[in-house]
Amino acid sequence: LNRAMYFACDNVLWAGKTGLVPGVDQEKWSQRSFRYYLFALVVNLSRDAYEIRLLMEREAGGRRAKGSENGRQLRADNGLQQLGLRLQIQLRLLINVLRNNPPLLLDVVKNACDLFIPLDKLGLYKTNPGFVGLCGLTSSVLSILTILHPWLKLKP
Repeated sequence: LNRAMYFACDNVLWAGKTGLVPGVDQEKWSQRSFRYYLFALVVNLSRDAYEIRLLMEREAGGRRAKGSENGRQLRADNGLQQLGLRLQIQLRLLINVLRNNPPLLLDVVKNACDLFIPLDKLGLYKTNPGFVGLCGLTSSVLSILTILHPWLKLKP
């Protein structure tokens, strides 16, 4: 729904810029468009995080069933060391899940890159134009990659 609202606002903005609909408040419609775009990206990143969590739980469950934790036990002298070991295990699990699921990795990177565009345009997180351009370019290249290789597109 948010993506549809983004495209609707973007079309109104386009119609105003081309002169088809004179008198369109371009700043207002641009801000609306970027708000919907930002919300759609947050929803997409939430879906990606949920998918990652499910895959990490499945992977961790499979490892526990096999009895392999790379020979590491969560024994530590203090709470800080134990926390460090747990974080290390979770990070390795995350890397393993993303390595084994390229469509999910591409979707996370693409959405994360896209996130900086509306954040900058709405003034929520100002960056320089070069960084926003690099993020947009990266996102576009990844989108083209998913078109050229459909197996890289994340399935809903």
